[in-house]
Amino acid sequence: MKRKFGDRANWRRITRRHFTSRYVECEQFTGYLTLYTIYGLKEPLWKTYGRHTYRIADKGYSWLQYYPKDSHFIVTAMFDDKRKIVQWYIDICKKQGVTDQGVPWFDDLYLDVVVVKNGEVFLLDEDELEDALRRNDITRDDYRLAKVTARNLLRAIDAHEFPYFMMSLKHRDQLFHNGEFRRKK
Repeated sequence: MKRKFGDRANWRRITRRHFTSRYVECEQFTGYLTLYTIYGLKEPLWKTYGRHTYRIADKGYSWLQYYPKDSHFIVTAMFDDKRKIVQWYIDICKKQGVTDQGVPWFDDLYLDVVVVKNGEVFLLDEDELEDALRRNDITRDDYRLAKVTARNLLRAIDAHEFPYFMMSLKHRDQLFHNGEFRRKK
């Protein structure tokens, strides 16, 4: 199981970035909210889902990430350089926390859910979850947690009850127009 950090400090593809994090308590959301903005990179990152290929990281792109308190998932809303949504990436995790420096992290449980801008939904990396169980990298309880969490997320998405889609669009606009997260050049 890998521990992943919100600031992506070891991501070698990115040559210039800005990261900021804050704890939020409001009616819709309680937890850490981060904004990762890419100013320079070696090459864009492309991902293919179904029959379409999407550019998910490039100069001017930003990732707004939610770490909901007491949840087993992390939501990343990925925006292009025109501040339009590219995709939502939902990592299923065993636990999450924050470093002494205020950087949120999570222990990845392999399964991911992706919702692309046209509304298509994909469940990813089931094979990685199976392999992790076979290698004893995770326990049977971790395996069940990942499967149940994915099933619940997919149900909520299908029922249009997953609040992070609209919330991320609203927060992205607010963060840039109100200057809550200021860009550093």
